[in-house]
Amino acid sequence: MYKDLLKAIGTFVSFNAREKELFQSAFTYREVPRHVTLIREGQVANELYFIKKGLLRLYYNKEGDYITAYFFREHLFAGSFESFLQSSPGIQYLETLEKSELLVLTKEKLDELYETMPKINILTRKIAEQRFINAQQILSSFLLDSPEERYRKFIRQNSDLFLRIPHHLIASYLGITPVSLSRIRKRLMDKDS
Repeated sequence: MYKDLLKAIGTFVSFNAREKELFQSAFTYREVPRHVTLIREGQVANELYFIKKGLLRLYYNKEGDYITAYFFREHLFAGSFESFLQSSPGIQYLETLEKSELLVLTKEKLDELYETMPKINILTRKIAEQRFINAQQILSSFLLDSPEERYRKFIRQNSDLFLRIPHHLIASYLGITPVSLSRIRKRLMDKDS
């Protein structure tokens, strides 16, 4: 059950057998149906999720307009990190787009790991660094790339997600309307033919 989790963190830090046991015991397994909201705006996020299987969407609600911030796929940690780390009400929503298998880590369990396993500090720092790099790349793309260039990057980096995510959510993530996404796709298909 923890093979994917240990493999994912193995790129950041190596644990001995005892540390692996402690780390694994901090997580609980949860199956969640599709379209379940795990975190809502105004709630304090007390859990982080490692995605064994499934797909999650992080988004904001701006006056009834739902703006997609990120898609979390298999073998990533997902959550409303600001709310989780500050133990304060968040401004994000996190929902399952597919039936998902999650390994759940509570704030309390993470704090216990900090006390018992010094390597957790390295692991969480490296995960935070990766999240920071991803955020910088997304921000840079919004500032420097055209909608068509953002679409091309998305397809290049996430071609499999295009078949798993409704296109109106992809359009929201790219900062364009579904109609604009359709036009970009048609224009690119016409170029390729």
